[in-house]
Amino acid sequence: MAGCELHGHPDDWFRGRRVTVMGLGQFGGGLGVVRWLHSVGARVLITDLAAKEKLSSSLAPISEAISDGSITLRLGSHAQSDFESADLVIANAAVPRPWENPFLNAARAAGVGITCEIRLAIERLGSTRIVGISGSAGKSTTTAMTVQALCASGRAARFGGNIGGSLLGSPATSAREWTVLELSSAQLWWLSTASGSPGWSPTIGALTNIAPNHIDWHTSLTHYADSKAQLRRSQSKEDRFLSFFAEEDPGQASRIAQSCSTGAWWANGAKPTVPDANTITLSIPGAHQQRNARLALAITLLCAEVDGEDANLDAARRALASFGGLEHRLQSLGTIEGVRCYNDSKATTPEATKLAVAAFEDSTRIHLIVGGYDKKVDLSSIRDLAPQLAGLYAIGQTAPALAPSPPAMRFCGLSEAVACAFSRAKSGDILLLSPGCASWDQFTNFEERGRLFGELVRARATVNQC
Repeated sequence: MAGCELHGHPDDWFRGRRVTVMGLGQFGGGLGVVRWLHSVGARVLITDLAAKEKLSSSLAPISEAISDGSITLRLGSHAQSDFESADLVIANAAVPRPWENPFLNAARAAGVGITCEIRLAIERLGSTRIVGISGSAGKSTTTAMTVQALCASGRAARFGGNIGGSLLGSPATSAREWTVLELSSAQLWWLSTASGSPGWSPTIGALTNIAPNHIDWHTSLTHYADSKAQLRRSQSKEDRFLSFFAEEDPGQASRIAQSCSTGAWWANGAKPTVPDANTITLSIPGAHQQRNARLALAITLLCAEVDGEDANLDAARRALASFGGLEHRLQSLGTIEGVRCYNDSKATTPEATKLAVAAFEDSTRIHLIVGGYDKKVDLSSIRDLAPQLAGLYAIGQTAPALAPSPPAMRFCGLSEAVACAFSRAKSGDILLLSPGCASWDQFTNFEERGRLFGELVRARATVNQC
């Protein structure tokens, strides 16, 4: 089966080997693989374009290994020799356009192997019981819902990949445990043969949807959508793939299919029937959450089919009814000054923002904060929401495109937008941060943006109590 097709280096191969890790990240995105490499005896060199001061929180957990010289650093720049002289290079999956990166190409020219953390982790799971979930919107929530549904139905399950931290050094607790991976388009590219290594697809692959996203990384919609196709490209006959994308949004599915080199690759997958799929009880708002829950229950059915056991969907449904949502994903922050506040900082595409707005019955009560880093996608669908809202407040690099004229408004930063929204909001209104853009122009990541929003909202509540 697909989960057994990789043939990477065994753990003892790494002892004494020179391994260059490209990209630690300011929030430790590469920390998991560094700590694992150190634990198996590799001679690790971390190279990152960021300066040491910016990486302080990521470096702190490995300070002892840095002090004793078992982990060395090259920060603020890359050196070609670090890539050419290594025994192996491990690139952070987020490194832009790795197929044309000059340092990775230097490693390739020198015959040095290149891989990334997600591939190392999958090679070591030693299991064909892996669910892989991807999509432009909803993949994180669907991943969390799937784990909750599986556990409630009597199965051991855990999540990882683009959510939940590294799985390296964390083997399955039992031979029957399911590992549910949220997989980004970049991670899926690294799992494809295009990256120069054997292709891999999960035992059960699931797609939420596709919309233009990360064009700055992929260079084109075709490359982005084709990277997502790795969810099923290397599956065996025994593996399963499912998606409700075409039936839930046929127009969008048709448009995206025209951009894919293989057409509608998500079609003709498994179609498990979820009883009463349109009446799933949830505590979080939005029709899109109903769709995420439906997909999670369908995955639970397929896992039960693989297990040869009853799916126990009633228990899974009860678990999803109590699911409170994920931080930064339409997360309720309470009611402040009579205004209901929601943090949806993870919404980094126009489609995700539109879903968030549609989650509420009356859009004319919504004060929507949008904007951020320009990923080179069409933002007109967010811009055009302005007349339907109580207010549209644009920040960041994309503010001119999102708020070219009234009634939309532009602001230098998040604090100014929040202050203005509260000054205009009436009791019963909704304040929604759902940017539709990445955060990298003003923030390190979407979590930092969401945390600041929460702090600004809570500060208003504190002032009102004084």
